[in-house]
Amino acid sequence: MARVALVTGGSRGIGASISKALKDAGYDVAASYAGNDEAAEKFTAETGIKTYKWNVGNYEDSQAGIAKVEADLGPIEVVVANAGITRDAPFHKMTPEQWQQVIDTNLTGVFNTVHPVWPGMRERKFGRVIVISSVNGQKGQFAQVNYAATKAGDIGIVRSLAQEGARAGITANAVCPGYIGTEMVRAIPEKVLNDVIIPQIPAGRLGEPEEIARCVAFLASDDASFINGSTISANGAQFFS
Repeated sequence: MARVALVTGGSRGIGASISKALKDAGYDVAASYAGNDEAAEKFTAETGIKTYKWNVGNYEDSQAGIAKVEADLGPIEVVVANAGITRDAPFHKMTPEQWQQVIDTNLTGVFNTVHPVWPGMRERKFGRVIVISSVNGQKGQFAQVNYAATKAGDIGIVRSLAQEGARAGITANAVCPGYIGTEMVRAIPEKVLNDVIIPQIPAGRLGEPEEIARCVAFLASDDASFINGSTISANGAQFFS
């Protein structure tokens, strides 16, 4: 039987590419999403990948959503915590609401996604946890104190989970994308992209979502069984850690 993989935020952007790459690699994939029903329905129609709607920032919602996935597809053996949001503002203008919204989704959301599947992984002596962090969690970024804090925290999560899960056959790793040519990034004014962002990238271009997806597919595979607690930086040489 095919292994079951859950990708949160898996119907759009980098998440959609990850979902498709895992399906192509032979996994039964479930993609969760937060609110865009139209995009999720279109994604399922185009790919055949089932989508499930819940708020990763809420533990009970996540528990219920994960239970539905496992009832439909079977035990989740690969979990990709990809769901994330931004609420950017300089720190002196950042509101408590902007801080908390990002914390709830990007950091607590990882706990809410992994915690319900962790006991099953331990019992079956196999699991793959892959968290999508960010270059800005490694180096920080102006007007992203909230976002950078969560993405740095995500790296701490996988380093700790790796130590807890290793003897149970569970690996936990992070992928830190740089600037990737998603719909969101390509919506940035062309002058800002060309004059400010791309000059920071030695590769001279944005990354592609498929390049991140290939990193995830490798980490999910049996070939990556001895890679644990690692951070893969996929940023075109923008930053080294």
